[in-house]
Amino acid sequence: MKSKFLLPAIFVAVFAASRIPGLLPPNFSAAYAFAFCAGVYFPGALAWALPLGVMLVTDIGLNCYYASHGIQVWDLSDLENLFFNYAAYGVLIFLGRQFKPGSSLIGLLGGGLLSAILFYLITNTAAWLFNPFHNPEYTKTLTGWIIALTRGTGGYPSTWEFFRNTLLSGGLFTALFAASEKLAAESPADKNAGQRAPADEAEEPGEPEESQA
Repeated sequence: MKSKFLLPAIFVAVFAASRIPGLLPPNFSAAYAFAFCAGVYFPGALAWALPLGVMLVTDIGLNCYYASHGIQVWDLSDLENLFFNYAAYGVLIFLGRQFKPGSSLIGLLGGGLLSAILFYLITNTAAWLFNPFHNPEYTKTLTGWIIALTRGTGGYPSTWEFFRNTLLSGGLFTALFAASEKLAAESPADKNAGQRAPADEAEEPGEPEESQA
């Protein structure tokens, strides 16, 4: 029987571990692959509720952690930025729904990379368009948009570096989740179900032999 609990547990565990502060480089996250693969593999409302619910719980936990260290994370601008992230995750889940669980690993990897690209474009375009942190570089011009997609605001690592990490982690974790699904999909009994035993194959029914005179 196909496992109903193992695959979601693997996804949640890997994603939660990837959110431990300082464990991974900035924007190197399992979130993009988690959202995309949840759309691929989980049925119905679970495809939406599980990734978004786990993200919400971990985001609240992280905000409490950072707030305890004196970092302001509950401002309206921070919450607006978080909202755009969730909108992007919704797009990734929808993209995953367009794939089938039986899709090839190469196809799923391509979908995971596309998810990372879409997340980068959506969140950085939203940051440029709404500019919740009032970055002076984000003028409402084509140049300002390109700056938002490539250089970002002064004093911080460039958004292009963030994109590199987003793309690498999207591909890596999509491959990991897809491989986990292949391993968890069937038990050995399932794989052998319907196969005929060698003895059965050797004893095919036939017409009785005629006795020789």
